[in-house]
Amino acid sequence: MFVELMPLLAGRTVLLTVAKVDDKAIRVNVIPAQAKADENPALSTPLTYTGSPEELDAELGKHLAGYVQTHQQTASTLADAKATMEAAAKAAQEEAKRKAEERKKCAPKPPDKGAAAAESTSASAAATASNAGAPASAASPGTLGLFPLPTPEPAPTQSKGGLAL
Repeated sequence: MFVELMPLLAGRTVLLTVAKVDDKAIRVNVIPAQAKADENPALSTPLTYTGSPEELDAELGKHLAGYVQTHQQTASTLADAKATMEAAAKAAQEEAKRKAEERKKCAPKPPDKGAAAAESTSASAAATASNAGAPASAASPGTLGLFPLPTPEPAPTQSKGGLAL
């Protein structure tokens, strides 16, 4: 029985409890302690085996060997999964940094403010002059064609009596 427990004892403390259930049965609990505070709780799942003293003598060693093997496989699988997730997170962070650096390199430099103001003023004047006779469905350059120009109100006409029609 203790030979089977040795691999489990290599990395953690194991608590064994033995209790009499009735006149013919004994219950054995094998409870591995957590090795680290942040360790997965699955690695401290206890094994409970109940049977007669003869059954325990004959079978407990085999059950402990299987339990220890499963425990080690679970620990290995959890460690592999953790390493894979950490590597994926690191790769994602590096990719995000690389893309951010590419965006910084490719971003156009802002134009000179004096030239931009003169350009903007002349473009506004040209747009106003060209849109004065444009149909109502034409878009102004500032709206990128999303909204039509408002229809100008017709000039009020007056009749000879001075009333607006």
